[in-house]
Amino acid sequence: MVQQNTENSNSDNNEGLKRDIGVVGLGANVINSIVGGGIFVLPAIVAARLGSASILAYLICGILIILIMLCFAETGSRITVSGGAYAYVEAAFGPFAGFLTNSLFWFGFGILSDAAIANAMADILAIKIPLLNQQGYRALFFLVVFSGFAWVNIRGVKQGVQMVKINTLAKLIPLLILITFGWFSTSSENLEWTAWPSTSDLGEISLILFFAFGGGEIALNTSGEIKNPRRTVPYGILVGIAIVIVLYILIQTVSLGVLGSALSDHEGAPLVAVAEKLMGNFGATLIIVGSAVSIFGAISGDILGYPRLLFAGSRNGLLPRFLSRIHNRFATPYWAIIIYTVIVFIFSITGGFKQLAIISSAALLTI
Repeated sequence: MVQQNTENSNSDNNEGLKRDIGVVGLGANVINSIVGGGIFVLPAIVAARLGSASILAYLICGILIILIMLCFAETGSRITVSGGAYAYVEAAFGPFAGFLTNSLFWFGFGILSDAAIANAMADILAIKIPLLNQQGYRALFFLVVFSGFAWVNIRGVKQGVQMVKINTLAKLIPLLILITFGWFSTSSENLEWTAWPSTSDLGEISLILFFAFGGGEIALNTSGEIKNPRRTVPYGILVGIAIVIVLYILIQTVSLGVLGSALSDHEGAPLVAVAEKLMGNFGATLIIVGSAVSIFGAISGDILGYPRLLFAGSRNGLLPRFLSRIHNRFATPYWAIIIYTVIVFIFSITGGFKQLAIISSAALLTI
């Protein structure tokens, strides 16, 4: 059964979609999907338990995510239709398991998660733009954001990937500035190990930290639009993962090197504290904006990827047929994109971050 589905999936383009995503586009999408709000908070939590030995947790998580994504790279290079993990589950376990996976991914882990982090983004921006605390202005903000994303992605996967590349660069710039300034202000004394962490502490913190390494598999939802997937998927995934691991290790090293043991006193916004010490109010503002841009980028990547789950489910008879319609001019699943963004918008204006995040996490745990 798996072999049959795999072979059928390897046809050059049996979905009517354009294969416009290359190694750079896929790698950027992997980075964009992984680097979200977690890395702006977790350095302090890790340092509180492991101190200067925090690097060990990052190495453990890095090794684990490489092993996991190698599995996705192997499978994704063979099963080359839209849907990502859903397509793999259906090929291996059949349509019922595929239906459950599809539904939980696009609704629970996609729509509810995007609605939640959209509210988190609005909360962050409200620090500088108080009008976003008012429901009417917040709803208008969401309408502009989601309709803009939908418009760009309907006009072509190349345009959608281009937006992901821009967002990836925009979210990396504040972090790279922080690393650059911090590297020359790092105290070697703050990085000296005073004791080897216990196995239980290392395991527990690594489990928490792993949250910041997840999400890269979302980039494979667009497998039906990846050029030469046998080459592009492995290279794109490994390049993206390697950049994320190096970036995270540098962020933790600089944060500890600048603040030392005081890093654990800033669990709410550790990178803001580091940037403020290095660059004053400008640095703090830079990281606040950077965290909002990071969330903005994550949403853009999701709206590129998750509608392909609706498209794939419709194509396989799990969802209404109109969701698999392809735009005559742009060769994109336009109805899937429209429906996805409309539902995200509705949930974003009817719930707050905490409530939506709880429901989304429950859906992810079910998967």
